[in-house]
Amino acid sequence: MNSFKHSLLILLLWLTSSTVSAARFDHAIWDDLLRQHVYMVNQGKASVVDYFNFSAHRGQLSSYLSQLSQIKKSEFSNWDKSEQLAFLINAYNAFTIDMILRTQSTLPPVRYYKPRNLRDKLQLISQIKNQQKIIFIPLLGEMLSLSELEDDFIRRPGNYDEPRIHFALNRASIDYPALRNRAYSGIDLEQQLESATRTFLSDRSRNRLDEVTGKLEVSEIFDWYERDFERGWQGWPNLSQFFTQYRDSLADTAHAKELLTTDNFYIRFLEFNWILNEKLRTR
Repeated sequence: MNSFKHSLLILLLWLTSSTVSAARFDHAIWDDLLRQHVYMVNQGKASVVDYFNFSAHRGQLSSYLSQLSQIKKSEFSNWDKSEQLAFLINAYNAFTIDMILRTQSTLPPVRYYKPRNLRDKLQLISQIKNQQKIIFIPLLGEMLSLSELEDDFIRRPGNYDEPRIHFALNRASIDYPALRNRAYSGIDLEQQLESATRTFLSDRSRNRLDEVTGKLEVSEIFDWYERDFERGWQGWPNLSQFFTQYRDSLADTAHAKELLTTDNFYIRFLEFNWILNEKLRTR
């Protein structure tokens, strides 16, 4: 009898553990908002956000953000890694939209976002960085800024070590990888991250190889986050190996693929365009 009770207790504990670890957060509200207000452009390689009409659904967004904030760290820690990371990516993207909507009334019209000179560019970058440091995110029992959410949770070494998050996070500038018009999910995360990575790398306006000179011109995000790609889940020893790994998405010809395979190229980072990823309104 004691043996039976012991076995029953073990079974109940196992079922409870399995149920908790298999728990999934419902991102349906966020998914619906994205489908309504995010538009894929350039054959799906970029996207723009209809912030004007997004603002008309602030109630839905606030409801979703409230649901995110109600998750306790103890509950979060029992999820599997893919569910955790999908939750954090969606949270980052949703709170970024919230930040833009909060500040949009104080920002200049979109046509003035494009910096006209170096001074304008530096001022714009400073403004964006300052916004990312504002503490306004109640999440997992803490009050965070966007920078803290990214650096202390999503990018923190040892947490996920997943460099492909840089193709999933929405940082509100047009030259960042596209904000998907669907929510990320734990069960589909691997496929979603891989698709986002290959889609961004196939955009020749931001990543391209000159076969004559062997110069690989890539987005400046690879310069800013180079360390993430070097310690990524594939164990790449350097950034070049990342591009070799994804040569099929970067190469348009057999010769280009050969150059990327043999590491016979050098890297140049393209100047970043900080213009807001806003869908222009038509009269």
